[in-house]
Amino acid sequence: MNYRIGVDVGGTFTDFLLIDEQGNSSIFKTPSTPKDPSIGVLNGLREMAEKGGMNLRDFAGKIDVIVHGTTVTTNAVLTGNGVKTGLLTTSGFRDILEMRRGYREEIYNNKLLPPPPLVPRDRRMPVTERMNAAGEIVTLLDKQSLGAAVAELKKQEVDAVAICFMHSYANPAHEQAAKKLVAEALPDAYLTVSSDLLPQARMYERVSTAALNSYVGPILKRYLDALLENLKSIGFNGVLLIMQSNGGVATPESTAERAVMTLLSGPAGGPVAGITFAGVQDYDRCMTVDMGGTSFDAAVVQNGVPLLRSEGWINRQRLALPMLDIHTIGAGGGSIGWIDDGGLLRMGPQSAGADPGPACYGRGGTLPTCTDANLVLGFLDPEYFLGGRMKLDAAAARKAIETHVALPLKLSVEEAAAGMYHLVNVNMAAGLREITVSRGIDPREFPLVVAGGAGPIHGAMIALELELPVILVPKESSIFCASGMLRSDFKHSYVRTYHALASKADARLMAQYLGDLEQEGRTVLRQEKVEDRERVRVEYGADLRYLGQHNEITCGFDILRFEADGMDYLSELLHQEHDRLYGYSLKGTPTEIEVVNLRVTVLGITAKPAMQFMERGGDSAEPCKKGVRSVYLPGERKFREIPVYDGEAMVYGNTGSGPALIEQITTTTFVSPEYDFVVDRAGTFCLFLKEIGHTYLRRIFQ
Repeated sequence: MNYRIGVDVGGTFTDFLLIDEQGNSSIFKTPSTPKDPSIGVLNGLREMAEKGGMNLRDFAGKIDVIVHGTTVTTNAVLTGNGVKTGLLTTSGFRDILEMRRGYREEIYNNKLLPPPPLVPRDRRMPVTERMNAAGEIVTLLDKQSLGAAVAELKKQEVDAVAICFMHSYANPAHEQAAKKLVAEALPDAYLTVSSDLLPQARMYERVSTAALNSYVGPILKRYLDALLENLKSIGFNGVLLIMQSNGGVATPESTAERAVMTLLSGPAGGPVAGITFAGVQDYDRCMTVDMGGTSFDAAVVQNGVPLLRSEGWINRQRLALPMLDIHTIGAGGGSIGWIDDGGLLRMGPQSAGADPGPACYGRGGTLPTCTDANLVLGFLDPEYFLGGRMKLDAAAARKAIETHVALPLKLSVEEAAAGMYHLVNVNMAAGLREITVSRGIDPREFPLVVAGGAGPIHGAMIALELELPVILVPKESSIFCASGMLRSDFKHSYVRTYHALASKADARLMAQYLGDLEQEGRTVLRQEKVEDRERVRVEYGADLRYLGQHNEITCGFDILRFEADGMDYLSELLHQEHDRLYGYSLKGTPTEIEVVNLRVTVLGITAKPAMQFMERGGDSAEPCKKGVRSVYLPGERKFREIPVYDGEAMVYGNTGSGPALIEQITTTTFVSPEYDFVVDRAGTFCLFLKEIGHTYLRRIFQ
């Protein structure tokens, strides 16, 4: 019996999904170990071995694949604990990391200061050289200037170097010469060259991305090396894959070179899992929310594909590589409740994390968290947390809320806990609006897939805020991202600037550039042992805009249509996408269209674990009722005795009415009075507004 394992290292818990050859799955959670995340991974493997009646070495020898999502790079950026990094850049552009794009992130906040640059000024070395946008040499590379800059970085004993020269995307010759000298002078330094990592226009985006890559690269490499060594020491001879921010997986070797691709490594598995479970009911779209211990991640899937964005921010630092369009806010089970200077209650973004954790964990935490509020409100059973493996201290939770929230606001403990619960729900609903309503998407047309250890307690209230008719809570919701990782493909994204007016663009040259990028991706896949051409899929895109616009729209296209119809085809795609996003297009006007960048994504299709479907059981969930519990009902603003069901015992077809609680070992689902529930054939708990019951049940039992 061999196994596949998905591992998601979170801020509070490390989640595992274990799948055997028959497709049977098991869920495991162990406390995260922030000082060395690999310890938490090994602890989980040890627990799996013990449950299977094996010693760790025998169990490790039966593992074929481990797909691992890591927060190592994310934490380094968020905490400012990256490595000592140096930067080589064109003379005159030494301060671009501080000048940024030249405008405020918050237009009306004149007190907002830019974040400290990842590379301080004394380690940003100007080099005399210059290319123009056509790739022509304006100023020859001054080797004396370059040598002096490299010597200074060596003197400062930097751990990593980023190289980013003006217009190197058009001609990388000067960057490649600098790369050679740095490799010789600083052989142990981690090196990032912008023309290798991101050959596209816009200097700030390139330099910021290159600096980020060098800032976190050595940390990720050390972690992966240690993890591989630890796995090898326990007898693991299988394949380790790392989850990337673009929703794909890659080998540790290629990941270490492009470390910034792991900055959303953990949450990236969520949308992949979401569409898998929504697809059981023939949905080709869904929204996913994942509420863990520290953060809340929201994403959208349309036409079976998670939405991507070509650039974004991480802790206010620009990252210009493709990533899943995931909106993250500081709202999790460990989010701390506090009173601001104006006497108002706030939730997060500060989190109690794994150590010391919420007050009710009994590990020394004294600050009130969302989990403490959920316990006081009756959503959690103090004797059944993690299936009874971990007892919760209700008295400690009450004391923390009383001291820090209830007394300052002159409320009872229950009223304070209810306020904390409501506020965190409002924050999460706002986060979901950010990626739907603000982008022209009506969330009411999408089922909401709710995940995370804390998510199902809050899912119904988030849905009510947005008037959502259907909520899906997979049985694997508490380890949702780990589940998605096992269903992800190899994925490598490439970009190249090609800037021209559509009327003057050379379609043949564009096709040649696309072919070059495709071959680069296919070469990497061969190195990752994806050699069967039937397992390779290639996606093409172009960044387009109307002349005079500042931002581009990425339009995916069919390469055969492009080769046949050229720029007329791409122009029509821009008109359609612009109209969808903004409600109008400039089709039929004299306005020119610009091509800015060409994009290629190469996927290597992996073997997916088979979905396990249940046999139809009884219609009523009543046989699975465990008892009743006094629970706070937000709509009624009072406690009421409601039924509690054993989620582990429920099967396909079981139905019931809210209000109710469905308890699993690793999470609890709150069914508010507005919803009924049914279990689908994949074991997903489906909540639906009472008024659509007849229509929705036909979908479940079709």
